[in-house]
Amino acid sequence: MLSSLALETTFVAAHLRVVLTRTARRLRQQAGTDLSPSQTAALATVERRGPLTPSELAACERIQRPTATRVLARLEEAGLVQRAADPADRRSSLVSITAEGRALLEAGRTRKDAFLVQRLEDLDADEVATLERAAEILERVLDQ
Repeated sequence: MLSSLALETTFVAAHLRVVLTRTARRLRQQAGTDLSPSQTAALATVERRGPLTPSELAACERIQRPTATRVLARLEEAGLVQRAADPADRRSSLVSITAEGRALLEAGRTRKDAFLVQRLEDLDADEVATLERAAEILERVLDQ
């Protein structure tokens, strides 16, 4: 039998899952791109960690190498990433973000931030401070 603390923790976990899922969905809708969530995540990883090989991208995104190759092909077709020969291994390539890719991510982030700002403006200062603290806690929990 679960203790009351365990039951409360289970309830909080379920509530967080629902709220975070809804939040992620709403933010994806605000991005204003035709990219899939996988493509957006891959592009952001290339921006943050690139240049990198398709295998490195697959490891970072925790996807299979063939999936990473397909995602990168679509991003390359759209002009959002570019490939260059890997000087360390001529059989592979290094992928880096293009100026267009960087601009697309920045525009999406700006729209998402504006969406959140609009909703946070209706809160009082204590509520905003509570959300900031919650964000810090979630960051710490997810980094474990």
